[in-house]
Amino acid sequence: MATSRKVLHTGGCQCGAVRYALMAEPTRNHVCHCRMCQKAVGGPFAAFAGIKPGDFEWTRGTPAVYASSTLAIRHFCAACGTPLTFRYVERDWMNVTMGSLDDANAAAPALQFGMESRVPWLPHVGMLPGTTTEQMVPAEAMARLASLQHPDRETGLGWSPPKAG
Repeated sequence: MATSRKVLHTGGCQCGAVRYALMAEPTRNHVCHCRMCQKAVGGPFAAFAGIKPGDFEWTRGTPAVYASSTLAIRHFCAACGTPLTFRYVERDWMNVTMGSLDDANAAAPALQFGMESRVPWLPHVGMLPGTTTEQMVPAEAMARLASLQHPDRETGLGWSPPKAG
């Protein structure tokens, strides 16, 4: 890591090929429901944590970049496809995907954008029945499970299967 500033948060892609650091607390945290963000993350919305480019640094690998419009670019891992950033090219501001932060609880959304494309079922998701991974996957399958996902080594956070025993 080239920075001499204090790193407050780290993140990266699913496979670990691309990593980044934040040297400030994220702000302007939001979810975007616009159709472009839905397609970019493959979900009903994108969750973003805002940061000034001067407080952001790539620390491992080189992300691929995609100009998703004439106004914006998005960085992602070319190896595993994880969406990592969104930035309007004419603004001194960028966003990292909240799910790519090693601690996904480091930022909570405070705003919503793109409401014209919000899926109508989203408000009801919190009322749906739920289960844990361990409850859903049979014990014999859990015993064979080996995650190939980068384990967020820099922080020790991240999901891993329970230890047998």
